[in-house]
Amino acid sequence: MKKIKSILIALTLTLSLGFAATTQAQSKVAHINAQEFIENLPSYNNAMSQLEKLEQSYRSDIDATLKEAQKKNQQYQSEAETVTREENEKRAMELQEMEQSIREYQQTASQEIQKKREELLRPVLEKAREVIQQVARKKGYDYVFDSSTGAGVLMADGYNLMDDAKAAIGE
Repeated sequence: MKKIKSILIALTLTLSLGFAATTQAQSKVAHINAQEFIENLPSYNNAMSQLEKLEQSYRSDIDATLKEAQKKNQQYQSEAETVTREENEKRAMELQEMEQSIREYQQTASQEIQKKREELLRPVLEKAREVIQQVARKKGYDYVFDSSTGAGVLMADGYNLMDDAKAAIGE
């Protein structure tokens, strides 16, 4: 009798675990092209506009400095025969220092732009993630796959959260 009870308990547990696994295997799945969603947000476009202005400002400064260095180089080349060897060496050193200064400024500008990009885009990306997550929960989806190009997910069918997320973000 004890053996039959043990078998019944084991059978009940097996069936209940199998039923639980079956219900969990039927999770609702949706997808969204997160990249497209983010790129269509006004806050993203605003951030990108600010970054473009910053990049243009740095580019203008670098171009102006390069033109100045090129002008000096041309002047020094044309005067090379009329000045002393020491003066030519001094001018060559000056041009090398200008070149080094330009490279350092380019590196600093690149770092500043990257820092600003992260500062401006982090809140946009977090907001997009939160909205997608809220919409998925509201619609009863357990998982949302990113169907952006290169995300590694190919979608044939399934619910697309794009319209719901756009409506929910309110931008």
